[in-house]
This record gives sequence, structure tokens and C-alpha cells, in this order.
Amino acid sequence: MDYLIIAIATLSGLYFHWWLFVRIRRWTDRDLALSMAGDDPAWRDYMLASLAEAKRQKVRRKDLEAWLQAAADRYDPAPQQGT
Repeated sequence: MDYLIIAIATLSGLYFHWWLFVRIRRWTDRDLALSMAGDDPAWRDYMLASLAEAKRQKVRRKDLEAWLQAAADRYDPAPQQGT
């Protein structure tokens, strides 16, 4: 019975650390994308969509910053209408 308790506690701890690691990676990727967008809501939405596209294309983590920077450089804000 002692071994079962130790096994459950160990597996629970390993799962929690894996889950926390994945969450922190997602947060840092999202923060990276949003930091390139500034305060413009349309640009922020564009950068989050670009991040999702990078994930779909399976861009490597070490290449993600350059990929997002290229996406940010391609961003073309729509001209202001009515002015």
C-alpha cells in the first residue's frame, strides 16, 4: 500500500510539473506575440492569429521569434476611414 501511495504522489507531481511547463510555454509565446503588437487591438488580433498560424505550421520554438517578427513586419493597418 505504501508503494501505491508513493507512486500516485510521484505521478501526480510529474503530471503537474508537465502541465505547468506547457502552460508557461503557451503564456510566453502569447506574450511574445502581443509584445510585438503594442496597444493596437487590431494588430493584437493579427499577431494572435499569426501565432496560431505558426503553431499550425509547426514553426520550431527557436525560430518562432523571427517568424513572428516577419509577420509583424507584414502587418498593414487599414487606412483610417472618415478622416
